[in-house]
Amino acid sequence: MKREVVLSFLVASSLIGSDNVTLEPVLVTYKINSKVIKNVSKENIKSADLADALMKNVPSVSIVRRSGVANDVILRGQKKDNINILIDDAKIYGACPNRMDPAISHILTNNVENINIIEGPYDVENFGTLSGKIDIKTKEPKKGLDGEVNLSMGSFGYKKLSTQISGGNDFFKYLISASKEKSEQYKDGNGDDFYNQQKKANLPLSSQYSSSYDNMDAYEKKTFLAKTIFNIDDSSEIKLSYTANRSDDILYPTGGMDALYDNSNIYTLGYTKRNLGQYSKKLDIDYYYSDVDHPMSTKYRNSGKMMYMTSHMKTSIWGAKIKNSMNISNALLTVGLDTSERNWRSNNYMKNIMTGMKTSRPKSFPSTDTKNKAIFTKLEKNIDNLKIEFGSRYDYTKIENSIDERKFAALSANIFTSYKLDDNTNIFAGIGKSSRVPDARELYYSSMMSGFKSNPNLEDTKNYEVDFGFDKNIGDLYVKTQFFYSNLKDYIYNMGNKFENIDAKVFGFDISGTYLLTDSLFFDYGIAYQKGKKDGNYNDKDLAEIPPLKANFALNYEFKDSKLITEVIAVDSWSSYDKEAMEQKLGGYAIFNMKFNQKVNKNLDITFGIDNILDKTYNSTNTYQDISYVSVDSKRVLFNDPGRNIYFNLRFLF
Repeated sequence: MKREVVLSFLVASSLIGSDNVTLEPVLVTYKINSKVIKNVSKENIKSADLADALMKNVPSVSIVRRSGVANDVILRGQKKDNINILIDDAKIYGACPNRMDPAISHILTNNVENINIIEGPYDVENFGTLSGKIDIKTKEPKKGLDGEVNLSMGSFGYKKLSTQISGGNDFFKYLISASKEKSEQYKDGNGDDFYNQQKKANLPLSSQYSSSYDNMDAYEKKTFLAKTIFNIDDSSEIKLSYTANRSDDILYPTGGMDALYDNSNIYTLGYTKRNLGQYSKKLDIDYYYSDVDHPMSTKYRNSGKMMYMTSHMKTSIWGAKIKNSMNISNALLTVGLDTSERNWRSNNYMKNIMTGMKTSRPKSFPSTDTKNKAIFTKLEKNIDNLKIEFGSRYDYTKIENSIDERKFAALSANIFTSYKLDDNTNIFAGIGKSSRVPDARELYYSSMMSGFKSNPNLEDTKNYEVDFGFDKNIGDLYVKTQFFYSNLKDYIYNMGNKFENIDAKVFGFDISGTYLLTDSLFFDYGIAYQKGKKDGNYNDKDLAEIPPLKANFALNYEFKDSKLITEVIAVDSWSSYDKEAMEQKLGGYAIFNMKFNQKVNKNLDITFGIDNILDKTYNSTNTYQDISYVSVDSKRVLFNDPGRNIYFNLRFLF
């Protein structure tokens, strides 16, 4: 194997070990301040859950696991609106206030071409990038005609069928992809499925699954992707895409509700013109629209035998952007305009099973619009061995509903530099300021039952951050080290009875690299650590949802048409936690995984894998009060991660 390919695997923390991998190299375009993972669609991840795949292979990404699918991510101690999730440059928001359908759950991994992860406030093109960005690109159509079919099965009754066809010519190209998968309730290392975890934890009987539903599947998921490219001429093109997600009966056993379904749509339209003139090297005009329909209910619980509660949440957003890049004085200057409008609304009701009658209940919050307008600029310049990137953005945002109106204005800016000391060594440093506005839930959510109050006076959160580090090749060893310090002003924090602005700090480091043992054997490693502290007079100074030390190690062996990967994911005990925010101490754990891939011929390859080989029982996710969990004796119930998972995949190419 070429050394460049070996280095690419961990330089970019790529998705090795997540599922079926062809023996085509997973090439990575590497930038000093980002991780760009290419050819992800070739991986054919065994599950729809992109969050699980990223957690397994990117040290600075941790998972918030609450179900068999549709889980959330924490990137370097930040999640939800504190990081930006983009799918084909489109924003999509989950509709559930309780994060049952996070943005990253609305794309299937085998439709993903590449992922660009930026850590820190170094993105000015998109609204709300406070502490990081996960930019997901779906597969691109190609000329000619080709396709593939994937058949997967595994533990816990997991079954998946996916297919794709792509074709076209110099003028027109298309791609169509579809998939269907389902799974029973997974079992933890103790052999307990969701229902038995509920019983073992002594959940209140009303919160347990009723006898009619205690053995139902954990979820069923269908997806569809269609994309076309019209090449008008050699310098211009039009792109259209549509992504659909249809998920049914998603169970959340330690929450109070389950999702009856979760439907989403993403539409994108883009126009690109290159070399328009002296002042336009590249012109991009883009539009997108996305919506999510998410009813969650107590229907499957004992409390819903006679009458059940449904909270039907919907959200939608449209956005448009125009940006122009030009060469000025040996520098690349980009100027752009960005605008978007999001709506978020709820409809709550009780339904009597005998009569079918629905009785309205108070809404979670009024239908709320968030309207943003912005202008941004970026400058990139190389001066010998020094590379400088500068960005700035001005945002004007208005949030309004029938009872209130808030206005926010913010200026964000950053500078990131790298210097090549020699052919094997680079040093880099960045400093930046970014912000994000509160959302409708944080401003207006209230509940008479729980006593939670709205706080319409919240300020926007500001992040002042410094990053620095180096990367170096030492013979067959590659290492990259990065440190960061983030000063968060008016950080939006769930205090139990309402959201409040607090000041806090998050700091840490990550080290990653690879060591080439032979031409066919190499070792990957990655370690990430972060710490979060509140400023001010608090009994517990620890910040919630700051994962402990995490390490990813993998030994990779390749011989002719075969590949064997053995990996370890090790996480320290969660001993720094916010007890006042309902978190608790969690034990450390180490998970061992294995995967073998054999390319039979040019049209067929086979993958066999085992996750959690030792069938360990562990908890990856803490119980911060920003999410609703069922409690027993005032202590929130933990949800165990999956036990041993054996899977098998066939991939047919034509």
